[in-house]
Amino acid sequence: MSKKALQRSYIRPLMQGAIGLLSGFSLFSYSLPLLAEGHLTEFEEAIKLKPNVENGKRLYKTICITCHGPEGWGVAGSGYPQIAGQLKNVVIKQLADFRAGNRDNPIMRAFSSRRSLGGPQEIADVAAYVSSMPMTPHNEQGFSLHLEEGKVIYDKMCAECHGDEGEGDIEKHVPRIQRQHYSYLSRQFNWIRNGRRRNGDEKMIKQIRNFTPPEQVAVLSYVASLKPKNVAPPGWRNRDFDNFDRSWRPMRIR
Repeated sequence: MSKKALQRSYIRPLMQGAIGLLSGFSLFSYSLPLLAEGHLTEFEEAIKLKPNVENGKRLYKTICITCHGPEGWGVAGSGYPQIAGQLKNVVIKQLADFRAGNRDNPIMRAFSSRRSLGGPQEIADVAAYVSSMPMTPHNEQGFSLHLEEGKVIYDKMCAECHGDEGEGDIEKHVPRIQRQHYSYLSRQFNWIRNGRRRNGDEKMIKQIRNFTPPEQVAVLSYVASLKPKNVAPPGWRNRDFDNFDRSWRPMRIR
């Protein structure tokens, strides 16, 4: 059996098994526990820790690479987002939210669990590694005919929190949304609006509640078109994972 075939033979059953097994636990609710009364939450503690990026690289290879890829660029059109270059504190917050059940994704809940990932130090480590990765120069775009309209909407409704260029805010844990895959932006927009994503900001929910479908298409197309400063150069690949089979694609999220 070839190396690529062997890799697929191990990974695909693992992913299929995870989806089937975890769907049985989806009715349970989770909360983010306090370490002790009067002490910091796990999320707050992880933000304050000094990360070990080398350990973050090891953790990324163990629990993240199969879905998000060796470059952290996700898979356009599949539901797997680009996470490379995301702000460190945002990654920490999102991992904590998955653990708490504030984001509904059984695969992520499994891979972000304490059994898979560990505690606050491990969260800080993998978040630091993810944030250090350059972003893709070839993300999934939206509809270019609507970019001017999208910019008007973005500047009026989104820039105050997400930044003029979609760069986010590390101190306020506001995500970087520039260069994200269009289909992922669209799905998360819908999930935040309808309450499926339970960590949505109340101000944002009110703002987007009455967006028309054309307005949504326009503003998300504009966001996907925004160019960050930390884009990978042409032909770049992550040498930390040279042996990973880059033809591998995880199953599409439906």
